[in-house]
Amino acid sequence: MTSARLTLAACAFTSMLLITGCKTNPASPDSQAPAQSGAAAPAPAPAPATKEDKKKPQGEVVGTPAPGSKFNKVQFGMGMKQVTDLVGQPTDQGAYVTGKAFIPFHFGGDTYRHELLYKGVGRLVFAGGSFGNYGNSKLIRIIHNADESGYR
Repeated sequence: MTSARLTLAACAFTSMLLITGCKTNPASPDSQAPAQSGAAAPAPAPAPATKEDKKKPQGEVVGTPAPGSKFNKVQFGMGMKQVTDLVGQPTDQGAYVTGKAFIPFHFGGDTYRHELLYKGVGRLVFAGGSFGNYGNSKLIRIIHNADESGYR
């Protein structure tokens, strides 16, 4: 009987610790006023994204583009064929699998990436499509690198 009471007491004590540990303690504005009197005003919140911003394809630029670079002609969201028509054929190219390909019940995209390498210019990375079918892939990353060997 004492072991049942000890177990019950331990459960009650643990429950009390969890309840008090999760409790938030709202501070009144008066208690924080002296601490913030010398601090600068907080920065304004960024403007909410407009519908045009949400529709605009997102991407990442790595490195600083050289003046007159071929990559200055391309924009995020362009297809591979459109990019190669603007920039020219790459020195080398290759594909690789992303980590999403190994998620058992992931039926979405972005499981493959395709790279186009340009000697002395950099790399262009495309996402979408599927392995062997790059027609639907879109430009997501531009890597500027004047020291690019052009080979994987």
